[in-house]
Amino acid sequence: MSSRMLDKATFLSVVEHTPLVAIDLVVCCEQRVLMGERQNQPAAGYWFVPGGRIFKDETLAQAFQRISSVELGTACAIDDARLMGTFTHHYDNNFAEVPGIGTHYVVLAYQLNIELQLSALPTQQHLAYRWLAADNQYKVHPNSQTYFDYLI
Repeated sequence: MSSRMLDKATFLSVVEHTPLVAIDLVVCCEQRVLMGERQNQPAAGYWFVPGGRIFKDETLAQAFQRISSVELGTACAIDDARLMGTFTHHYDNNFAEVPGIGTHYVVLAYQLNIELQLSALPTQQHLAYRWLAADNQYKVHPNSQTYFDYLI
């Protein structure tokens, strides 16, 4: 069975009434983490790791491959990553910026140790990319800053 995107109204109803399940890609190179400056809500304007939600009927392996392809420009296998843990992310806003509706994610964070060229990364979700260390001076969202504590 194939996965599919929801229309905006249906997805907003889902966001209003249920948590979303997502994968965060904590891409590491030399103790630095790949972060992108988000251009979409929630968390627009913050530096955040790449990631995305899991679609209905996708296996974790399929979702991981799709999300890494969309977010990194290269499809990666889940077997090449390390599960860092499960995290809860709450936001006061939502993708449609409708007042009064927050977003709740249950996130499976996976560490990937690969090198990527920043100039080749997709720009649908992020305005710019940087390799950041834990002691960075950027506006890193607390949900992404937490991942530095779990790196191997």
